[in-house]
This record gives sequence, structure tokens and C-alpha cells, in this order.
Amino acid sequence: MAAFNRLPSGYWRVQVRRKRKYASRTFRLKTDAERWALEAERAIATGKGIDAPQVDRRTTFGDLIRQHITDMAEVGKAPLRSKAKSLEKIQRSLGAVPLGELTRERLIGYGKARAKEGAGPVTVGIDIGYIRTVLVHAAAIHGYNVPTEQVTLARFALQRLSLVGKGHERDRRPTKDELDRIIRYNDNNPLQRIPVARMVKFAIATAMRQDEICRLLWSDIDLKARLATVRNRKDPRRKGGNDQKVQLIEAAGYDPVALLLEQRNATSSINLVFPYNGRSLGAAFRRTCRALGIVDLRFHDLRHEATSRLFEAGFDIPEVSLVTGHKDWKMLRRYLNLRPDQLVGRIPVQRRY
Repeated sequence: MAAFNRLPSGYWRVQVRRKRKYASRTFRLKTDAERWALEAERAIATGKGIDAPQVDRRTTFGDLIRQHITDMAEVGKAPLRSKAKSLEKIQRSLGAVPLGELTRERLIGYGKARAKEGAGPVTVGIDIGYIRTVLVHAAAIHGYNVPTEQVTLARFALQRLSLVGKGHERDRRPTKDELDRIIRYNDNNPLQRIPVARMVKFAIATAMRQDEICRLLWSDIDLKARLATVRNRKDPRRKGGNDQKVQLIEAAGYDPVALLLEQRNATSSINLVFPYNGRSLGAAFRRTCRALGIVDLRFHDLRHEATSRLFEAGFDIPEVSLVTGHKDWKMLRRYLNLRPDQLVGRIPVQRRY
């Protein structure tokens, strides 16, 4: 329990005794003394040090976000694109909030607002996770007493509201007719600056992601050996340095080497194979689908199509993973989405005895 005593000077002395621990501080205002006593008791209850630095009441959550980014950059682990974009979004929404007001209710409100904007349960969960990461970082690295328990409560509430959770696995594959129409539409569109048709074929031929295609360098290509080095490939365990050599095989319906030769003759770029912004490619693909009336098809679905075609061509999981870059073979199971007609001729005839 905390004991408060007013001194002859008019200041307030507060003494905290709990779990055989003792601390004492003097404050000019009793409200400050009461606030410190509450934080000290909470620190003792959670196993933190009483003398941990107290965050100034004017400190905002945005201050901690900036500190987190600075600290991580100093050790060579600056947030990459995905995390950086999420932190920017959180900064815009919660950056001006004082730490004392970063309550469970406010965090739940943030989750609901993100859901109304179209963010799915996985995205909202990632945002809440980053919020907690920033707070834990401030507590672990700088010793601040921060409201991490508010994030835990908010996450639980958002899970109960089905706003945080696992996402639904997509199994959308384009039909042959849809692909033919997309390719034909872009080949016959003189206003289309980006070679969408060629990049669609290349995506299916290599199972590369949209941004991996747009980052590919000519120096990363060995046409004679039919090899490509994909730089900094996505990996949930490692955030950087995930370079991978990929064999450019002709097994998914298109020859990636032939497409690269075609692209080399069509571009003047000496660095990037496809010198286009990934977002612009995605936007052009969506415009094409709208113009053709193709519903619910994304450029990333072409990676699903490519992976499924490799399985349909007879490759096993370890072989497919060498092309797609999946480190966890369990992740490949969701791509094992064979069409019913692929089973024709593979199912043995049932004999009667």
C-alpha cells in the first residue's frame, strides 16, 4: 500500500511497500505522487523495477515508434517495406496519442477502424502485434513502464469480435480462358506501357512474386545456365539477405528464358529486367481484369497458379520449393490445388476379385 505525507514545504512524500520492496519519492503535486505510486505498485506486481524511467506525460506513442525505428536501424535491422508501411499507418492513427491514453478502448477502436477500411483479421492482428513490439522495445531497451497489458486486453477483445485471427486461404486460380483474354487484351493495347502480358507469362513460368519480378536485375540472370538469383526473397524467419538461386525451367506452360530474351530486345534498361514499379504492375493488372469483367483475380494468384502447375507437372514438394522459395514445406500444401481433370489417368483402375 502507498502512504502519502505532506511535508512542511508543501511537497508530498509517497512511500510504497509491497512484496518486501520499498520505494519513496517526493512530488510537488499530490496527483503526481498518486500516479507514481500506482505505477510503482504495478511495476512491483509485474516484476519490473520501481526505479525504471518514468515516461513524460507529454510523450506520445509516435515518439516510441520513432525511437524503435532509430534503434533498429542502428543495429542494421531497420524495418523493411511491409513493417515500415504498417508502422507508418499506425503512426498516422495513434502517433499523437499520449502514452497515458493508449488504453484498451482506444486500441479496440483502432482495430475496428482498420476493419472498416477493409483490413482483414490477419492485417489487424499484425498491426496490434507491431504496437506491442514498440511498447515492449521501449520497456526492454529503455526501461520505460509502458501499458503493454492494454495491448494484450485489446487483442483478446478483437479476437472475440473476430477482427483478429487467421486469414482465409485463397485458392483462386485463373482459367485458361481468363489468361488468354488477359494476354490478348494487353498485347493489343498500344496505350499499355507496361508489358503486362509478358510479365503475366513470366510470373507463371517462375512462380516469382510481383515485387521479386520488378527487382530482378540483368546481372542476376545467367541465360546459359538458366539460373536467376532472386534477391532478398521473403522469409518469415529472416528479414534480409535471403538471396536464392532459382532454376528457370520450362514446366508451367511458358519458357522463362524465351521471355527474358524477348524482354531484353524490348527494353533499353541495362539494370532492371522489368524496369517498372510493382504497384504500377498491380494497378495495370487490376484495370485489365475490370475491363474484361474478370472477378476476384489478383496478380499474386499467378504465383498460386504457377505452383499448382508444377505439382500437376509431377514435381514433388522439395522440388517445387526450390522454385518457389518456400522454406516451410507445410506452406506448400495450400498450393497443392489440382484441378479434377488432372486426376484423369492417375487414379488406378479398381479391380474386381
